[in-house]
Amino acid sequence: MKMVLLALAWCMAAVSGASAHAFLDHSDPKVGSTVHGSPGEVKIWFTERLILPFCSVKVLDAAGNEVDRKEKRLDPSDGALLIVEVPQLKPGKYAVVWRVTAVDTHVTNGTFAFEVSP
Repeated sequence: MKMVLLALAWCMAAVSGASAHAFLDHSDPKVGSTVHGSPGEVKIWFTERLILPFCSVKVLDAAGNEVDRKEKRLDPSDGALLIVEVPQLKPGKYAVVWRVTAVDTHVTNGTFAFEVSP
């Protein structure tokens, strides 16, 4: 019986820990959207708070060149909101590539696209 309880406790801990990964919740510009005019920054909300020094975010143009200002930051009032400023973006397609570490030290990464129209 003791082993069954121990196994059950371990399974519950594993399930609760797995839910703590930082996954993309939503973004601005929205994933896959077309925005009219250049945004001043790209904002990405995650499902968990992040550890800034262990996070990266890049905005790439259609040729794969990094076009952001390379100054990522967390919103001071929301530790799950990662922000990177961008200069005036020309009309075209852009990719946002991110890699983040949540406060539980789990790493996740991903990419999404948006388009700028005149």
